[in-house]
Amino acid sequence: MSSTPTTQQPAPDVSPYDALLLVSFGGPERPEDVVPFLENVTRGRGIPRERLEEVGQHYFLFGGRSPINDQNREFLDALRADLAGAGIDLPVYWGNRNWDPYLTDTLRQMAADGVTRAACFMTSAYSSYSSCRQYRENLFDAVAALPEGVAAPRLDKLRHYFNHPGFVEPVVDGVLAALADLPEPERAGAELVFVTHSVPTAMNDSSGPDGGAYLEQHRSLAAEVVDRVRQETGVDREHALVFCSRSGAPHVPWLEPDVNDHLEAVHARGVPAVVMVPIGFVSDHMEVIYDLDTEAMATAERLGLPARRSATPGSDPRFVAAVRDLLVERAAVERGGPDADGISRPAVGSIGPMWDACPPGCCPNLRGDRPALCGR
Repeated sequence: MSSTPTTQQPAPDVSPYDALLLVSFGGPERPEDVVPFLENVTRGRGIPRERLEEVGQHYFLFGGRSPINDQNREFLDALRADLAGAGIDLPVYWGNRNWDPYLTDTLRQMAADGVTRAACFMTSAYSSYSSCRQYRENLFDAVAALPEGVAAPRLDKLRHYFNHPGFVEPVVDGVLAALADLPEPERAGAELVFVTHSVPTAMNDSSGPDGGAYLEQHRSLAAEVVDRVRQETGVDREHALVFCSRSGAPHVPWLEPDVNDHLEAVHARGVPAVVMVPIGFVSDHMEVIYDLDTEAMATAERLGLPARRSATPGSDPRFVAAVRDLLVERAAVERGGPDADGISRPAVGSIGPMWDACPPGCCPNLRGDRPALCGR
């Protein structure tokens, strides 16, 4: 008796890349790391040590340890497994902007391993100076800091993914689960509170190649999530985009309203319940577990306002697979010719797929121009 042999799909071609680099913010791992970490984050901004120690109390509430590094380790494990499952034999490295493993150390290791060209995935989904250009500046600095004679790999940043289905779908499912967890009498009138990191208004006004991209991208994603939730539940919910984690001098305008002020306002309007949706964050960063789970939830409890916080994408398999999609897509673009013809570039919502290389002048450094990698 003969059997029909199974046809195995060929592994996706990721050449010219011989490595993938996860680029993240970094965070302290123990109490004695907290203030030195914050000094790294705020270097050059003249913030007094006393203020850093005050901000550090947020970390001390959680044992002096940021959740971000453990989340990155989990994400890396899932990403390596996903690539291997697709037949892609590619080493995956990890480097941080502000804490160990530092980007320069990681690039030194990549060079020693013979890596010549790497695709970079940033744990920040949007366009602005702090969420894109600053990462690119840090990559330049990390390459420049390598010892003489060490050949750094060429680095290409994968495109923004706030509207990639692999990011959007876990957000939608998180909202649906949070709504289902609300008490039934309040659920019908619950509003959605989309939360992201506040930035100076001048930073938003200059974000992207034409300005205003930071807010535009968040609003596009929020509208897409609201529409999908309506399709699933039959309820078209009121919603708003609000902000957390404001820092800096009081006289400098930042994006508002703050999430706590918004909760006060919706309670005053008689809204029966809310779901806070942290669309600005890929995983449960300190801004999520302190600003939302601790501070904003305390505000809601004081007001007697039923509130839930929906899940971030984290290590959801769809989000992990999105990195593979972006890698394969960009590799085909870089190879050019027939490989780039008709390539799938998934994106949902009102904004199409984003650029591969950041345009000139995109998300400028308002303190003064500095060199950056991964741009045109």
